[in-house]
Amino acid sequence: MTVTPERGLLSREQIAAIDVADQLADILGLPEQLRDAMWRAQSARLEPHDAPGGLVVAGMGGSAIGGALARAALADRASRPIMLARGYALPAWTATDTTILCASYSGNTEEALAAYEAAGALGARRIAATTGGKLAGAARADGVPVIPLPGGFQPRAAVAYLFVIALEVAWLCGAGERLHAEIDVAAASAERLVADWGPDAAEDSLAKELARGLHGTVPQIAGAGLTAPVAYRWKTQINENAKTPCFAGELPELDHNEIEGWRGAAELGAFSAVFLDDADLHPRIRQRLELTRGLIASHAAATYRIESIGETPTERLVSLILLGDLVSLYLAVLRGIDPSPVALLERLKGELARG
Repeated sequence: MTVTPERGLLSREQIAAIDVADQLADILGLPEQLRDAMWRAQSARLEPHDAPGGLVVAGMGGSAIGGALARAALADRASRPIMLARGYALPAWTATDTTILCASYSGNTEEALAAYEAAGALGARRIAATTGGKLAGAARADGVPVIPLPGGFQPRAAVAYLFVIALEVAWLCGAGERLHAEIDVAAASAERLVADWGPDAAEDSLAKELARGLHGTVPQIAGAGLTAPVAYRWKTQINENAKTPCFAGELPELDHNEIEGWRGAAELGAFSAVFLDDADLHPRIRQRLELTRGLIASHAAATYRIESIGETPTERLVSLILLGDLVSLYLAVLRGIDPSPVALLERLKGELARG
């Protein structure tokens, strides 16, 4: 039986009736998770090492997003390449002077395990981030450092840990600055935003109103620069939590193709657009953002421009992560869908395991 909240209310009680596994608590715990992640990364006592070839973060889904977010937070402060490997293979240019962070929350993600083996065959330095599983077993057998992740999360809810660990490994291998001070500030700021946007906030708070506006639509999330990987995070969170289609794009590229697709949107269904803005975006990007929103408005069910909050890049990035995670959970509640189970994903994994 589907349970729906009374008149679209998003109180703590209404949410608890649907969010059976209490994923809300994991989202609201983001500030403390950022701090705990720093402690875990430091407690691993990894020695800095020089990696002229840069850093590759190998993982999938919620385990990979940390690398994308770390790369965005560092941006032009990165001194070496920081790349993602979302698949079975490493980039063709990967060499012995590249550091490979193999990230798998469960430790059993087959793509991450394949990347781990490929890195070993190359002789590249490896670091594992996981709760256990085959990855932890292989790493310990090979003498590869393991940064332990806390258990009990859905992999997508461990975003703070994978983000901070990717930043720490980037610093360790010489690919970027150490951002501990920024992470501390971001955690404090996130505590305030939890109060502003969480379940105990007013019903007209930003996160709740945005969820209501997107409810019943297929959202298109757009970002640029710092907000591009956050837009993708919003997409995947809405996919997994609200169990609805959602798509992500990046400015200015979407102005050269996707914008035309909006001309037929109203004929096909209810499509909405969210543009994730940031004060440090290129002025022409910010101009494009507002122009694009204006041009598609008549074809969309709703459009929104959301600006990041904070002084540092890390603080602003974290503000949008928190907002997107809350919006995705509120959308699930408005649909009367428990956000935690991922039945199709688990079915796919089962079929693959059976060969």
